[in-house]
Amino acid sequence: MPHATNAKRIFSARTLVLAMSLVLLTGCGAGPNAPTRLITQVTDGVEKMVGDIKLVHMLLVKQSDGSGVLVGTLLNNGESPDLITNLTVNGIPAQIAPSMLLVTPEQPLIFAGDSANALAVFPALNVKPGRHVTLQITFRNAGLVTLDTLVRDRVGEFANVGPTFIAN
Repeated sequence: MPHATNAKRIFSARTLVLAMSLVLLTGCGAGPNAPTRLITQVTDGVEKMVGDIKLVHMLLVKQSDGSGVLVGTLLNNGESPDLITNLTVNGIPAQIAPSMLLVTPEQPLIFAGDSANALAVFPALNVKPGRHVTLQITFRNAGLVTLDTLVRDRVGEFANVGPTFIAN
């Protein structure tokens, strides 16, 4: 019966090699810091931290005139306000309201939507929905943040996103 024992060992060794190969080939051994696990951009916007400022769900909605309207929320986790000093998409400066975009610790700065307290419109952007643009925001204290931002069409949950602004 020594022949049967050798066959079992060979089968066990082959099974072990196959299992280890599958682990390596499928990337299961990459761990919690695998690049594919760290992707933060999905179709509902991109998120990023710069200094004490957290940018949440940042994206643009294409308008019928070719402009783009910024959607997203800025949260200040610090103790003092910070001012947006520059806001561009693909080098195009934003038309903003109010005239000073201040991000305070007490109140988020919300672009677009029912609770919006800010507006940023990028005229003549002319980017097709589904494409990405370079959004750059410069803060007086936190510095510059650059985001690869998705452009969405004005349909579905973004159907009412437009260049209108009503101050709260």
